[in-house]
Amino acid sequence: MNQASAFSFSVTDRVREALAVTLRGCEELIPEDDWVKKLVRSEATAKPLRIKLGLDPTAPDIHIGHTVVLNKMRQLQDLGHEVIFLIGDFTSLIGDPSGRNSTRPPLTREQIETNAQTYYRQASMVLDPSKTEIRYNSEWGDALGSRGMIQLAARYTVARMMERNDFSERFKSGTPISVHEFLYPLMQGYDSVALKSDLELGGTDQKFNLLVGRHLQVEYGQEPQCILTMPLLEGLDGTEKMSKSKNNYIGISEDANTMFAKVLSISDVLMWRWYTLLSFRSEADIAALKAEVASGRNPKDAKVALAKEITTRFHSGAAADAAEQDFINRAQGGVPDQIAEVSLPLGAGGAPLGIAALLKMAGLAASSGEGNRLLDGGGVRVDSSVVSDKGLKLGRGTYVLQVGKRKFAKVTLG
Repeated sequence: MNQASAFSFSVTDRVREALAVTLRGCEELIPEDDWVKKLVRSEATAKPLRIKLGLDPTAPDIHIGHTVVLNKMRQLQDLGHEVIFLIGDFTSLIGDPSGRNSTRPPLTREQIETNAQTYYRQASMVLDPSKTEIRYNSEWGDALGSRGMIQLAARYTVARMMERNDFSERFKSGTPISVHEFLYPLMQGYDSVALKSDLELGGTDQKFNLLVGRHLQVEYGQEPQCILTMPLLEGLDGTEKMSKSKNNYIGISEDANTMFAKVLSISDVLMWRWYTLLSFRSEADIAALKAEVASGRNPKDAKVALAKEITTRFHSGAAADAAEQDFINRAQGGVPDQIAEVSLPLGAGGAPLGIAALLKMAGLAASSGEGNRLLDGGGVRVDSSVVSDKGLKLGRGTYVLQVGKRKFAKVTLG
């Protein structure tokens, strides 16, 4: 659709630019014409729009999959709009049923408070903290009380609630649905009423809840928010969505060397999707880089650039440079600048230690059996030399042990 032709009102170049920023990488913008109207009004009145993102503190750390929506918030923040980072400490007590085929156990107050402590600190690595409004939905959730909750529930029907895919599928299959689960989309929607939001962001799995917010704002006499859904980022494997439970994630608090190496481990195809959703480079820059690769440039150059950008964002430029050099050293069989140092005693009477047992004692293998399997696969080095003899024993001295490409330990026996 031509972005300007669908609108009967004046759309300036600045509004077109803001719309392009909004649409970059997004799954859906609903309704697009309403969002353009809000942008036009904002420009005419010099009044910034209120843009909301809510996250339940269900885990103590954020991975870069979460930053897809945070990146979009930062882009809109840089255009001059107000962004509200909402910590769902109240909704966490209910438990989000989105995308689940069973009741999600609610978190305890203690778990929520522990997790919330790190959420904003980590989100501030993407957002501009000096221009971010921090809110907790317990502010109005607790104040609503029993009477208010009943009045809120009266503004939405069971039939509409059952249109939600996970609810309807569970109902058809006979899987239990607890009544309190209906409260979650209602309370998330009420957040938009309390904050008078103009736009709410979320993953594609949150679309139903975001639409509830639009409905409730109308019920309470407000102009309805627009909703912007962002894709769920595929993890390191390139197939499943990024998740700690699937061990295909990059935590934004991981050390720089690990972060850099993990980005370089993704496929060339996935790299371009990550560029769209995670990079702050312009679309023109990304298109030019993609054209260079298509013309014969090594795709690893583009991947290194992405790894350095992401590592710089969560650490520093110097840390990203050091991580690149560390990766080069490892690829060339070299030793990283910083590795764990372990001092271990020799066997009884100063007897040397077998290599498999030593791998376990140094924390490079879970057991001696795993150590033997690593040796069988040729994945163990001592002082840069591959160990081919499982019967190798090491006596007094200092050795650099290596398992695979990334695991090292400097071991002193004595």
